[in-house]
Amino acid sequence: ELGCLESIPYLDRPPSPLEFYREWVSPNKPCIIRNAISHWPALKKWTSAYLREVVGPKVVSVAVTPNGYADAVFQDHFVMPEERQMPFMDFLDIVEKKVTSPNVFYVQKQCSNLTEEFPELVCDVQPDIPWMSEALGKKPDAVNFWLGESAAVTSLHKDHYENLYCVVYGEKYFLLHPPSDRPFIPYELYQPATYHVSEDGSFEIVDEKNAEKVPWIPLDPLNPDLELYPEYAQAKPLQCTVKAGEMLYLPSLWFHHVQQSHGCIAVNYWYDMEYDIKYSYYQLLDCLTNTVKML
Repeated sequence: ELGCLESIPYLDRPPSPLEFYREWVSPNKPCIIRNAISHWPALKKWTSAYLREVVGPKVVSVAVTPNGYADAVFQDHFVMPEERQMPFMDFLDIVEKKVTSPNVFYVQKQCSNLTEEFPELVCDVQPDIPWMSEALGKKPDAVNFWLGESAAVTSLHKDHYENLYCVVYGEKYFLLHPPSDRPFIPYELYQPATYHVSEDGSFEIVDEKNAEKVPWIPLDPLNPDLELYPEYAQAKPLQCTVKAGEMLYLPSLWFHHVQQSHGCIAVNYWYDMEYDIKYSYYQLLDCLTNTVKML
């Protein structure tokens, strides 16, 4: 069934907890939900002027890269961004192009940074999504705040979370693969490293010493090298645009690659997945894929 989806379905209203679990969570199917966050004050309030006033000079964590790719394969390494501590208003100056920089800046720290670093903004959204919390019988593990430049790209990967991704301003562009596409998606092991800024302002890649190699996807789904990864030609990517006021339900273990309009603002809720038959199925598929690769 997952392989037969030709587009991401839309719901015109948030479902009941039972309906959502039965129709979407249990079969592990994505959907875009309209009118689920229309009551959020953030949709009207979160202008640049408001964010400057409320957060302003507060020092926050910002991911900085030379190319827009954080947590991605580059020069045969798995490279993580420089995590720079800077006043939020200075970050906004860069996003608004009041200050120019050759680098790419993205507020994307994912350790529940909305509640940890931006508690002033929580009252404009919700600490959880009530019907999702009731459907799963738990609260979210993390609530994250995202704001960045259009050059910031999230490389293809999967998460062990049920993800509700809510766009407050701008648009997010998702390329998705169901877990059943795992045999066609390449993984390799890479030395982890981090971008560090040199004295002259250039970036260097510094290895994380004594760290184990990281399995990651080297392929760019927007421009796949089918000579190097011919199996990917059999995969069936789905693409969708999530607009301001819309919510994407991104099921656990779905592969996703993400781009955004400039200055896009989003909040997402990560609920821990159930390690049930769906997880066992994926583990089996992963093991079979790796075994066939070794033959």
